[in-house]
Amino acid sequence: MKTGYPRFFIHKSIQKLASTILSSFGQPGEEAMLFPTPSVAARCRQFIKATSRTTPVPSTRVVEFVSKIGKRNGGDGRLIRSDLCAVMYPASEAKVAKQFWQHTGDGVSSRRAEFCQREFDEGLLVEKSTISTESHPRMSKGPKRYSHRGMQFKPSAKEEEGLNMFVEERFGRNLDLEFVDSAKLAIRRRIAQSLEINMGLRDALGSSKDDGGMIEGFAENAVYLHPTGMSAIFNTHRLLMAILGPNKSVCYGFPYIDTLKILEKFGPGCHFYGHGSSEELGDLEQKLESGERILALFCEFPSNPLLKAPDLQRIKALADKYDFAIVIDETVGNFLNVHVLPYADVVVSSLTKIFSGDSNVMGGSSVLNPKGRYYKRLREALTTDYEDNHWCEDALFLERNSRDFVSRIERINRNAEAVADLLKSHPRIKQVYYPKYSPTKPFYDNCRCPGAGYGGLLSVTFYTAQDAIESFDALEICKGPSLGTNFTLASPYTLLAHYGELDWAAGYGVEDNLVRVSVGLEETGELLEKFRRALEALPSGE
Repeated sequence: MKTGYPRFFIHKSIQKLASTILSSFGQPGEEAMLFPTPSVAARCRQFIKATSRTTPVPSTRVVEFVSKIGKRNGGDGRLIRSDLCAVMYPASEAKVAKQFWQHTGDGVSSRRAEFCQREFDEGLLVEKSTISTESHPRMSKGPKRYSHRGMQFKPSAKEEEGLNMFVEERFGRNLDLEFVDSAKLAIRRRIAQSLEINMGLRDALGSSKDDGGMIEGFAENAVYLHPTGMSAIFNTHRLLMAILGPNKSVCYGFPYIDTLKILEKFGPGCHFYGHGSSEELGDLEQKLESGERILALFCEFPSNPLLKAPDLQRIKALADKYDFAIVIDETVGNFLNVHVLPYADVVVSSLTKIFSGDSNVMGGSSVLNPKGRYYKRLREALTTDYEDNHWCEDALFLERNSRDFVSRIERINRNAEAVADLLKSHPRIKQVYYPKYSPTKPFYDNCRCPGAGYGGLLSVTFYTAQDAIESFDALEICKGPSLGTNFTLASPYTLLAHYGELDWAAGYGVEDNLVRVSVGLEETGELLEKFRRALEALPSGE
């Protein structure tokens, strides 16, 4: 494979920049991981030191780089620029560093890396200790000084204007931050408006508004952007520990792999209830009744890849009684199909998926419930703790991609239900996992918006591994590990996500021959025909 999903496979542009930095600042036997800010880099460094099994504790360090580019002369607009941090560590700790990168989702994006590479190559991104406070725009309020290839000068207004024009034209930095700020506001407002009104998809498509469904006090200022969906989950967990204390959390239902890893590795651990059953909620209630305190319950609605919906009413009742937070990942359900905010303290989502659709940009969001018991404390903490690390160019792509996400969701809902119905009717299909057919359908319907569907994700299992292989190979659609793309995408999910723990996954009902399908925008008849041809590869009969 030449490339892969960005949190699992570090993009080649990021690898190139890391190699460039190592060649100038690295020591023999070191590798580097790149992050946007000193605070994120410090968390990575601490994770390596805490997780490493090396004795003595491995030597790690952070090299901070800053940009020399300041404000555009004579106007309110500013040039886009990016600082950067490189965590340097022994090559023996590469697997540990990669865990932090993968689980937290807080690494730099490929677009940021390519931007920084150009700055670094031209001497505009330099190691922090080599630049004086006079020359760095964040360190001085006085006249700006610029240094290029060792020659320092203080440009006149005309020279500075010419320099800025050259930089903009040469590097494509002529994107005024006003547009970036507006793009981020548009994204946050788009999310807020989807959650603000408990309306159905038909209402959204018609741009109607029902003031009676509004959540009082809710607006885009309750929406926070993150570089990835996992970053939203990781930083929500980190924030809750900071304000409520480091108690264990609960992971309820079989989740996407990195959610469980975050709860297990960052903090005191978690109780894992991987079946998402009523009996497990009963066990949790016994623990709470006996006096155990928990930080938060994390769940997906519905879950990936088994598409189960948790009993949010019962979970909310437990949280009210025993005082813990609820964090709901609604990525699979999405804002317009399900309305889960009333049951959550924080709703998190991967905007990389159906919100974007174009599979060319990463993003995540966390949304606070203004009526949640921890709302004021979370908002207060975020005023000092939150860093907007969603790279500006990524925000521009995400805003553009998401303009039509309402109409795309409506079509994907129809297509997915048609595919699920087709697969459900075939005798060689063992089981179809889809909210419409799930035993937890009543819990899903309780939160389903009027007129909405069951989402674009489904999973299917087969009676034999050979059946799974033959039908998967015969399925004439794209194969890959993501979901929520505008084109239909299939993956042998369990083999990709849990290859080293197949028996463990099977214990929670996630079979090794499970195929996950993310349905896209294709014409329904053509899409169904592709699945029919794939099913023809299976022998008839039981």
